[in-house]
Amino acid sequence: MKNYLKILLILLLIAPFRVLAQTSDAKSLTLEGNDLARQKNYAGAVEKYKAALAADADYAPGNYQMAFALVMMNKGLDGIPYLQKVLKSTTSSANLVNGAYDLIGSIYDQNHQPQKAIDSYKEGIKANPTYQPLQYNLALAYFRNKQYAEAENIAQQAIKLDSTHATTMRLYALVSFHQNKRAAALLGFCSFLMLEPNTARSTEALGNINNILQGGVLKAEAGVKPAKPDANTLALNKTITTAIAPFATRRYASAGDLLAAQLKAIFTSVGTLSAKQTGNDFFKNYFATYFNQLSQTPHMPAFARLISQTKPESATWIKAHPQEMTDLDNWIKTTKRW
Repeated sequence: MKNYLKILLILLLIAPFRVLAQTSDAKSLTLEGNDLARQKNYAGAVEKYKAALAADADYAPGNYQMAFALVMMNKGLDGIPYLQKVLKSTTSSANLVNGAYDLIGSIYDQNHQPQKAIDSYKEGIKANPTYQPLQYNLALAYFRNKQYAEAENIAQQAIKLDSTHATTMRLYALVSFHQNKRAAALLGFCSFLMLEPNTARSTEALGNINNILQGGVLKAEAGVKPAKPDANTLALNKTITTAIAPFATRRYASAGDLLAAQLKAIFTSVGTLSAKQTGNDFFKNYFATYFNQLSQTPHMPAFARLISQTKPESATWIKAHPQEMTDLDNWIKTTKRW
């Protein structure tokens, strides 16, 4: 009996040691795989991850990194079982769980399985409603699936979580434009350009703003039945048209001066109207009220140049008016949106 107890005690001592040793091996091999992945040697990284998982099949970082390497090798669907192990593991960190849901959604999205992508993102959001990338990616998946109303709703949630993420702001503007919500689209594009004023995407966004100012709308997409605008949207669309109608016969010294005057009139009109409307508090508080406040300041000339600095005239104006740009920047930094 005493010998049996001694053997049992030895086994109990050895078992944890083996588990620790296996985990240590899995960790070191995963780190070696990560080094290879950073060198874009994904095939070599996969072999290291295989060895790591042979040492400890449940090692969550190894499973995640294996899936990521497979994605980089255009074998994303092969990576999903590894990510499912991450989600089932009781030792996975919150970051790994967030990343696993995100990566599963991206894999399905890349493989043209939008509903599975949407389902993965939604499950991830249930697990962690404050992880902004999942909100953004869900909105993007809805957008690609032409579910614009759903995309708009989720984009709003993503903006609330991180209002400095330019790509989310751009997405909000695009999904609004696709629904012919011209006021939301215009103010969304302006917000995007405040965050990202001088890139190729900025040029595109400025083109969309000019399209809206000229009364343009996106053409109906094949196979997509346009949603009927509600009364608030129709009224806001109309107020943009009314606000800029007088500028058709006015002449300004530069395109920047004209843009400043047009935006000032629109911001004032949209802000005044939305304050009287009920519903859509996000648009009212985050966009309409904010830009109405801006329209009442002396910063509109600087703002017009900020968002149109991809144009040579605006870039020249900015260089010649550093104090005006500093004053605008200070206003932006000290004025809350929500």
